[in-house]
Amino acid sequence: MAKAIYPGSFDPVTKGHLDIIIRSSKIMEHLTVAVLENPRKVATFDIKKRVEMLKLVTEPYPNVDVDYYEGLLIDYAQQRKVDIIIKGLRAISDFEFEFQMALVNQKLRPEIETLFMMTNSKYSYLSSSIVKEIAALKGDIRSLVPTEVYEIILDRFS
Repeated sequence: MAKAIYPGSFDPVTKGHLDIIIRSSKIMEHLTVAVLENPRKVATFDIKKRVEMLKLVTEPYPNVDVDYYEGLLIDYAQQRKVDIIIKGLRAISDFEFEFQMALVNQKLRPEIETLFMMTNSKYSYLSSSIVKEIAALKGDIRSLVPTEVYEIILDRFS
């Protein structure tokens, strides 16, 4: 079995993200959930809080760890000595961008594969942006985020 990275901003983690993490952990020897520190984006949760939330939700999965990175994903993947980058897809619009990135990564590091995984259809509409918008407007996000991080997210928007 292979080692993989599942990268993202996870700002915040959603049930859709957790779906990909759980399913990936079943087919990979080891999975690193890697939080992107992107200085060009203003995150709602700082990098430490996003890592903390992911550690809470991945605790039951012994072959999953959480880390963060800055810079090119493909360089981080090489440093971690992984074979596969896992990209979660919700819709065709996700595929177009992710396919382009996979081709660039393949050009830079042909030994590292990209695996596209469709999220469960019940989460196909779900994004971190939607969660933040609903939470900011005092809507109920309980069914959208893992139980372990629900209060953390609510606190941020109260």
